[in-house]
Amino acid sequence: MRAHFGKAFSLFAGVLAAALIMAPAANAQSASPQAEKSATLAVATFAGGCFWCMEPPYDALEGVVSTTSGFMGGTTPNPTYQQVTSGGTGHIEVVQVRYDPAKVTYERLLEVYWKNVDPYDQGGQFCDRGESYTTAIFTHTPEQKKLAEASKASLAASGPFKQPIATVVRDAGPFTAAEDYHQDYYVKNPVRYKYYRYRCGRDDRLQAIWGKATN
Repeated sequence: MRAHFGKAFSLFAGVLAAALIMAPAANAQSASPQAEKSATLAVATFAGGCFWCMEPPYDALEGVVSTTSGFMGGTTPNPTYQQVTSGGTGHIEVVQVRYDPAKVTYERLLEVYWKNVDPYDQGGQFCDRGESYTTAIFTHTPEQKKLAEASKASLAASGPFKQPIATVVRDAGPFTAAEDYHQDYYVKNPVRYKYYRYRCGRDDRLQAIWGKATN
C-alpha cells in the first residue's frame, strides 16, 4: 500500500509542479487583453486656470479613465505648487486626461475644454491671476495639434464674443503631477471647493460667455 501511495503521490506532485510552472504563462496570457486595453488609451493635457476646477467636467465624461492635476510648460524640473504659483518656472497648471478614444473623441474633449474656460482672458482665469493660471491646450500628437488649432479657429470665427482668443496651442512637454492634496480636491474637500469656486466667480463668468451649460 505504501509503495502504491508513494507512486501515486509522486505522480500527483509531478502534475502539480507542472501546473505551477505553467501558471505564470497562463497568467501572462490572461493579462494580455488588459495590457492591450491599456495600450489603446490616449492622453490629453489642458490648462484652464485652477486645476481643481478642470477635473470635474472630465471626470464626469464617459470614456475618461483618469484626470491628474499638475504642471507643464516650464523649465524647472519637477516643480512644486509653491514654486509654480510664485512665478519664474514658466509652468502653468494643467489637468492631464487619460481617455479611451473608442468611447470619447479628442474633439469632444476640446468641446468640454472651451465650455469650462474663459478663452478671452490673457492674464489668468477668473480670480486667479498670473502666468501659472493662463490657458493653453498642450498637444501630444500632430493629429491633436491639427484638431486643437481647427477648434480654436472655429471659436474665433463663430464664438460668443468677437475678441481675440488668448488660449494658445502648444506642444506637450514634461508633465509633473501636483502634490497629493491637490488630486481630486473637489471630492476630498467639497465644501471648500464649492466656496472657492463661488468666490472666484468662475461659474458667473462661464455663464456670461457660454450660457447655463458649461460642459
